Amino acid sequence: MKRKLAAGPGADKIARPRLRVLLGESIAIGPGKAALLEAIARNGSISAAARANGMSYRRAWNMVDTMNKCFISPLVDTSAGGRHGGGACLTDLGREVLASYQAMEIKAASTLAREFKDFERFLAAPGQAASAG
Repeated sequence: MKRKLAAGPGADKIARPRLRVLLGESIAIGPGKAALLEAIARNGSISAAARANGMSYRRAWNMVDTMNKCFISPLVDTSAGGRHGGGACLTDLGREVLASYQAMEIKAASTLAREFKDFERFLAAPGQAASAG
């Protein structure tokens, strides 16, 4: 039986495993950062990407800064704002990292499908998650 996440912004989504790549204590890339990269590629700015992902500009900027520091070269190239506005775009490495991450997520989900199906029996039904505390 497929279950949905019980609460929060993803409440309408089916439960599934997600991949995070750690570099020391930092999350170099994970689902949120991948979504941010996709939005930057679509919108051409960090602020528009932040709005599209329901987060503050500061949070988005911090995520971009972390990603840029975790890889061999920046994933996002930015130009300063001003009268003509700024902008942001993915670098060649940024596009390559995003595509590679997405491929790894698909492979991980496929590889874990059987085990995750069994694991789902431990998850609360939608709307019935135990309260924290």
